[in-house]
Amino acid sequence: MLLDDYNAFCASLPRTTHVVQWGGAHVWKVGGKVFAIAGWNRGDELAVTFKVSDLAFDILSEQPGLRPAPYLASRGMTWIQRFSAEAMDDAALKDYLAESHRLIVAKLTRKLRRELGLDPA
Repeated sequence: MLLDDYNAFCASLPRTTHVVQWGGAHVWKVGGKVFAIAGWNRGDELAVTFKVSDLAFDILSEQPGLRPAPYLASRGMTWIQRFSAEAMDDAALKDYLAESHRLIVAKLTRKLRRELGLDPA
């Protein structure tokens, strides 16, 4: 996945904001909370980090081209980093980015979800 594709996809998700921080990482947030981080890995390859469920973390951690996200996973957080497309193509990555967005939205306060228009109730 190219950086432009990553940014365009994350921008298409509801109520997202973008910031470049942490040494040039492209960070996407919803409700002020991070759901995706992208930065350069090796050469042209984009490393993309995203939140997953506990089960997905256990499964994806063992797949080629994926690993527990540096820094985040070492602190007990269920975040995965895709550093190559060996086991996860771009379509699947987009699905996981959308799920990461959903997981973060679910953890926002009900009040903030309402303010953002993300509360279905």
